[in-house]
This record gives sequence, C-alpha cells and structure tokens, in this order.
Amino acid sequence: MPMRILFICPYVPSLIRVRSFNFIRTMHKRGHEVTLIVLTPPNEPDSTLGKLREWCKEVYTVPHSRSQVLMNGVRGLFSSLPLQASYSYSPAFAAKVQEVLARNTFDVAHIEHIRGYLLADGLEKQLPVVFDAVDSITLLFEKTVKEAPSLKSKLMAQLDLGRTRHFEGQVMTQHFTHTAICSELDKAACVKLGASANRIYYVPSCVDVEYFQPQTVERDPLQLIFTGKLSYHANIAAVTDLVEQIMPLVWKQEPNARLQIVGKDPPDSILAYGEQFPNVEVHGFVPDLRPYIAKANVAVCYVRYGVGLTTKTVESMAMGSAVVATPHAVSTLKVQHGCEVMIGDTQQAIADHIVTLIRNPEQARALGVAARKYVETYQTWDRSVSILEDMYAEAANLWHSKSAHK
Repeated sequence: MPMRILFICPYVPSLIRVRSFNFIRTMHKRGHEVTLIVLTPPNEPDSTLGKLREWCKEVYTVPHSRSQVLMNGVRGLFSSLPLQASYSYSPAFAAKVQEVLARNTFDVAHIEHIRGYLLADGLEKQLPVVFDAVDSITLLFEKTVKEAPSLKSKLMAQLDLGRTRHFEGQVMTQHFTHTAICSELDKAACVKLGASANRIYYVPSCVDVEYFQPQTVERDPLQLIFTGKLSYHANIAAVTDLVEQIMPLVWKQEPNARLQIVGKDPPDSILAYGEQFPNVEVHGFVPDLRPYIAKANVAVCYVRYGVGLTTKTVESMAMGSAVVATPHAVSTLKVQHGCEVMIGDTQQAIADHIVTLIRNPEQARALGVAARKYVETYQTWDRSVSILEDMYAEAANLWHSKSAHK
C-alpha cells in the first residue's frame, strides 16, 4: 500500500550519499509519496535537488550556517550526545518540520544518520518514526583510532568514541522502536554495546543496477581503477597503501600497468601521486564514474579499515568489472573468492590477483559476468526498500497501538 513518508536528511541525497538518494528514488518508483526536508551545510553540493524534486511531492532545504555549525561544536563538547549528532542542531530546521506537519498528514517519518538525530527531536510523539543509522559509527571510530593515516583523524575519533558508544548502545534503541542499519556486522557491533537486537533491522545498501551496468566498450587490459570519496580518511589510507605498497609489487611483474584514482576532493598528498608516479593518474570529481569503470580491466577495492557496505565494490560489480578486494570490502556480501570477486588478505595477495587478471582476460571477463549476476540477484534497492516498507508498517502499527492506550 502506498505510504506518505516524511524523509528527514542532514545533507542532500546524491550519487555520493547513495543510500538516501536511492531510497527516495525507489520509494517513488514503488508508488510512495515522499516529502523531503534536508539540512544544507556550508558548501553542500545541491546538483541532485532537481532530480529529487521529480521524485518527491515537496523538497524543502534549510541552510545550516557556519556560525551555527561552530556554536553546535562548542555546545557539543559539553553534551552527552556524539558531536556528529550535535553538529546538525538547527532551530530553523525544527520550525520547518512543524510547518510542514501543520499542512500535511504523514504515515511515517524516516530519519537518516546519526547527524539527523536532533533534527527529529520529539518527532516520535507526533507520528511513527524509523531511524536509519546507516553504519555503526562506534565501529568506524574504533577502527579509525587504530588505523587512520593521520594523527588528527585518530584524535577526532577518540574524542567522540565514548559518547558514540553510549548513543549506539543505549540512546538509539531507547529513542526509536525501529532502527535500520546497512550490515549484519554493524548491527552486531551495536548489539554488543547494549542495543536491543529486535529493534535493529538489517537493511542493506545496494546499487542502482539500471544506472551501473556493463557498457559496450573495450576494456584496457593494463588499466586499473580505484574509486571513492578521496577526502575520507579511510580512502586516503587505502590509496596510500595501494600506491606505495601494492602497485610496486604489481609493477615488478607488469611494469606497464596503470592505476587511475577517481573521486571527489583528493588532498594534496593524493594529487602528488599523479606527479610522482608515471603510471598513476589522479582525477578529482567527475560527473559520471561509469566511463572510467567501464574502461578499466580491474577495479581494485582495497580497504584498510571502515564499516558498512563498500559502495565502490558493488558499483564495479554491477558494471561487470573484475574486482580484486580485501575481505572488508566484501564483508557485507555473500560472495566467494574466485567466483564473483578475487579476495586478498595481504598486500602481496592483492598484487598477485591483479597480475593474474591482467594476464588472463577471459578469467577477468567471467568474473565480471558472475559479479553482475550477483548484484542483480542480491543487491537491488527494491529489495532494501521492501524491508523498509515492512518496518514502516510495523512502526505505524506499534505507534497507533500505543496512542490508543494513552
């Protein structure tokens, strides 16, 4: 049954923030009526707002000024909430929510991410609410403290780790009856902290199999690709390992192999690789990743640390690419080494798998065909939104039942 959904997001859904973007796209396709309210932080890209307006009944944007962000940061230091939650405190957003509620009737509200927590403060008293935590931020921070490439990233993670543990272990499931999370590993991390297992639902992040699909272009047998948001500390760590440790092992066997690094906001340390290494190209933001993935013979999905689904993995698989991955990059998938992907748990193993696929194009093609079939079967947004629909219905039934007994 079509539902009227109030979707609250602390940033603009996009092809970088793919989860909320594709939830909304798929909800529209399945006949639901979505009203979107987004917080727009300083320098927030808004190029997808036009597409979102096609899919939503209404889209409202609330600017988040630098002065408000600064005040929130100071306030957050003295709060028991994680800084990620405090970041988005916005009286203007709260006023907009009440304005929209006064003019509309909704069946359920969907709140995105820990940053959206305060944007929905008290909303559960007015209508059923489903909270999408996306990842376990505690798990990410624990890995960041151990593995991050910079002292700054480690210190920032350590600063907020205790409060985030408390939030994910107690506050999250006390406040919301239904919480979605993108992997079983992230769910287990929250339950280990004390969260109620029957209040957290595994809702996988997936891939748009219509947008990301095999193209009729010839792949360059010596071309490798790494994609990802390059300002993200985990991706910086991954690229550093890939260029400085793994590619030299590849070049010993295949000296003409070339690596393209493609992603938004590369720092100077990553840009420098394009000048230091003749067989490395660094691209910043590109409007369409698909031609780059389609041309490469091998997509290298190397992850030193992180949480949740590795988007680069399923996007490359959907395009029929041969993927070489670390165990974490496929930890949310039920793939097998040598069937849909090649998995290496050491840098030498990653390099050897790359060389194998360079030298065996038929094996690379077969791997890509199997990878595409896998995502078509298991990693579609329709599958995830169908789980959300069940959560919405359960949340609504529980909320109305409680309201009737008050």
